[in-house]
Amino acid sequence: MSKTTAGTRLESLWDAGRAATMSEPEKLLYRSNLLGSDKRITNYGGGNTSAKVMVADPLTGEMVEVMWVKGSGGDVGSIKMDGFSTLYMDKLRALKGLYRGVEFEDEMVGYLPHCTFNLNPRAASIDTPLHAYVPKKHVDHMHPDAIIAIAASVNSRELTQQIFGSEIGWLPWKKPGYELGLWLESFCLENPEAKGVVLESHGLFTWDDDAKLCYETTLRIINRAIEWFEGETTGKVIFGGAAHQSLPEAERRAVAARLMPAIRGMISGAQHMVGHFDDSPAVLEFVNARDMPALAAQGTSCPDHFLRTKIRPLVVGFTPANPDIEGTLAALAGQVADYRADYAAYYERCKHADSPALRDPNAVIYLVPGVGMLSFAKDRATARISGEFYTNAINVMRGASTVSTYAGLPEQEAFDIEYWLLEEAKLQRMPKPKSLAGRVAFVTGGAGGIGSATAERFLREGACVMLADIDETALAATLQNLAGRYSADVVATVKMDVTSEAAVEAAYAETALRFGGLDILVSNAGIASSAPVEETTLALWNKNMDILSTGYFLVSREAFKMMRVQGIGGSVVFIASKNGLAASPNASAYCTAKAAEIHLARCLALEGAEAGIRVNVVNPDAVLRGSKIWSGDWLDQRASTYKTDKDGLEEMYRQRSMLKRSVLPEDIAEASYFLASDLAAKSTGNILNVDAGNVQAFTR
Repeated sequence: MSKTTAGTRLESLWDAGRAATMSEPEKLLYRSNLLGSDKRITNYGGGNTSAKVMVADPLTGEMVEVMWVKGSGGDVGSIKMDGFSTLYMDKLRALKGLYRGVEFEDEMVGYLPHCTFNLNPRAASIDTPLHAYVPKKHVDHMHPDAIIAIAASVNSRELTQQIFGSEIGWLPWKKPGYELGLWLESFCLENPEAKGVVLESHGLFTWDDDAKLCYETTLRIINRAIEWFEGETTGKVIFGGAAHQSLPEAERRAVAARLMPAIRGMISGAQHMVGHFDDSPAVLEFVNARDMPALAAQGTSCPDHFLRTKIRPLVVGFTPANPDIEGTLAALAGQVADYRADYAAYYERCKHADSPALRDPNAVIYLVPGVGMLSFAKDRATARISGEFYTNAINVMRGASTVSTYAGLPEQEAFDIEYWLLEEAKLQRMPKPKSLAGRVAFVTGGAGGIGSATAERFLREGACVMLADIDETALAATLQNLAGRYSADVVATVKMDVTSEAAVEAAYAETALRFGGLDILVSNAGIASSAPVEETTLALWNKNMDILSTGYFLVSREAFKMMRVQGIGGSVVFIASKNGLAASPNASAYCTAKAAEIHLARCLALEGAEAGIRVNVVNPDAVLRGSKIWSGDWLDQRASTYKTDKDGLEEMYRQRSMLKRSVLPEDIAEASYFLASDLAAKSTGNILNVDAGNVQAFTR
């Protein structure tokens, strides 16, 4: 049974034999990774863990108590040992003498670096006092959906008492920080037998003096909540019942593929956004529900949820029983504008004199009845994770609204978290975006030498890349290589024959679903043939034209369609050839098709300029290494034409060039990156020769 299926029990994964040889900090890491591996326990980046350990001071050699605690911005599921902050407990306790009261609690964060043990550079999180002042050696703070559903109910205190008795306490909503740490300490001292506490609208704290028992207590408490909800919700109407029915999967995907580029264009003014689509059962149950609009309008409850998803989503005006996609698209601009105005009004109502400036007012989450959920963010991982967080919020609303009344966090409290100066400081510390951050590239011939090198160059600069190729085996190998080094979030593949209109259209729809839209097309699919004109069959001639001319037309036409829907410009790069400008013996079909490519690029540059769509050409020559077209008959044919053998052909090409250098796939990738990026923002209709110098190919 899936780990993330709601309603199943959590099982202990603790391996006593493995843990037996671990130090206490190592057990903390082990426990953290186990907890973070299951979305029912906590979401990505949510929650934190700690351990208080006696260790030798590096200066005095004396044994001192040190707390290891998840550092700022970390994720317990993937954290390594260097992800923990380490702080002297005696110094953390001494901070109480400096505390001036709740109105000054934010200044306490500035004291945390003074408590650092062993010069650890990992910044301590705002939750550090919450762990420090719990008088137990091991503390878990998790965000389980089943617990937050209790915490987000209007009668959460009563539900906590009903489900857990005196074993688990309850504290009212309080923004994370120093004051809440003192509240937790007081609770523990007043309730020494308690094993944990539910924080209203927030999550769960559990503790013990043994690492394994702490882990197992966390699981046991969450399981008790899951079991209770199963008993209380079985047979009950969920979310007021269904108001809509889901479209069939293919139709859902088709609608989402139309909506996502349109939304992406509307919200990518300040920076390019990347999208994610989710039509899981939990999402469909919610978007189809009668109570969905009212619940969505209340906003999320847990701080982690709305920091990722904004306080509330945008509900797209789409009726699955009468699916008018054109009408929905026509109304979208007004809906997006209304959301921005509402968000700006929320900011004005709640801002303080020292609040940070208004941030991006666009929605992150878009709910589409009958279709699913769309999420957009500055990168693919954040878009996916934002969607996961809203799914957590859906699970919370499902539980709370079924057994009680769901209560979103009050608007002012939500604002004070979202525009917290400490949160703003964290945002300001984020690294500068890479040059292609938020951009989506589509690369044909993506499994070949030039295609894969180009994809890697774009990935290094922060782009998302869809690789299209007719060779599924080579595509799979390329995906494994690139996803292993850049993550599966940012690279995907689609089998596509560039000569098939239907296949090209389907591939672009898949790209819209996967990433939200398109910014860059690198048309690189290739073929090569060599034959004297009198031996060139009509089939050979047509094959060259189909792939190198018609294929480039088809992929460009679909790119133009999507780029025009978005309205944010774009870049098209054709990988043509020196042979498009310079005649070559025994290659009339190939040379003519390449010349057609180049002139097509000129025509498209003319058509695309008014929409900000730039079209340029890279002309390689003799890129032998890693190129699939050189692995077959073409290699033998060109060697025969130039009266050499396979081994001598590369040297012949090198010596033929003016610079006497070989041209590699990475060289073409670098030229493609230049033309696709903002470095060439004022260039269109150009040809960039990357051929080590060939006078016949000079363009002027």
